[in-house]
Amino acid sequence: MSIPSQIKAITVAPGGGPVISTVAPPTPRDGYVIVRTTAVALNPTDWKAAANRFGVDCTGCRVGCDYAGVVVQADKTPAGSRLKVGTRVAGMVHGVNKGQPEDGAFAEYIVAKAGLQILIPDTLSDTAAATLGVGISTVGQALYQTLGLPLPLPAPPASGKTILVYGGSTATGILGIQFARLSGYRVVTTCSPRNFEYVKSLGADEVVDYSDPEVCAAKIREFAGGELDLVFDCVSTPEAIKISLSAMAPRGGKYVALMYVDQAAVKAINPNVSVTTPFAYTIFGEAFEKFRRFKAVPEDFEFGVKFWAIAEELLAAGKIEPARQDVNRGGKGLEGVLVGLEELKQNKVSGVKLVYTL
Repeated sequence: MSIPSQIKAITVAPGGGPVISTVAPPTPRDGYVIVRTTAVALNPTDWKAAANRFGVDCTGCRVGCDYAGVVVQADKTPAGSRLKVGTRVAGMVHGVNKGQPEDGAFAEYIVAKAGLQILIPDTLSDTAAATLGVGISTVGQALYQTLGLPLPLPAPPASGKTILVYGGSTATGILGIQFARLSGYRVVTTCSPRNFEYVKSLGADEVVDYSDPEVCAAKIREFAGGELDLVFDCVSTPEAIKISLSAMAPRGGKYVALMYVDQAAVKAINPNVSVTTPFAYTIFGEAFEKFRRFKAVPEDFEFGVKFWAIAEELLAAGKIEPARQDVNRGGKGLEGVLVGLEELKQNKVSGVKLVYTL
């Protein structure tokens, strides 16, 4: 399949912020494939990185992480050998990457690392598959690398243990609930009442309204019998942190937050809790700069390849349901993506993933 000499992409404008630009197509690299994008999905990290919220000037870098599309140039390395030209794929790329400015999903053609993709099953649309990238990667790091849950394949027996997935209607929480259940755990989650039935349909055993922090924490403690020692916090606001920690057993446990948490604040509520904040970008096993210089973590890439293969199998078997999609809110294509990024920035998105077709 031929690739045009010029393509459209969303890049970081001088001074920060996303803008549509005309750029050269991405360059093939060993271990990567070239994909013609058919759909992209939005994450909060996209608008934050484009706005230089991560403390690094990334002018000209391409934005976006989640995509679905068709392979147009294959890779000859073992990791990419199964990704044939014409294959439908979905996964995660490293948006707003100063070290590799052409990385990024919000473009007509992208470069994607082999091994961190799935072959899209026939039962899954491109718009649904596009929602999975950051979510799958984050859930893998949080539930399995950090909290130590048994992998969902081969299916483990029910453990009888409880995990709190705080923010069950978020895009990552939706996946977290399902994976935790497949790993044999009872799941208690939080969301607003309008999403109660939805998260229950995904496998949540108990759902609690977070609007009254003291009541919420008490209900979680009651459901867990005072033994809660594992928390996956997909919101990580001060209120979410307080509820999560207050619901945990006095003996403490492991708490994973998707955003930075003040260690001193945690110790003031429960000194026996260990806090970890995974950063999905480490899954590529390459050095990068955001906030600070991150060293390459090859074992994160090795785990990522293993976990994406598990996710592909579960999706093909219909055991994982992608987040609900709001498709082309505000318009199609890259113009619509700009609208969606602003919607996310203004916190106007809940219970769905914004997806745009290209």
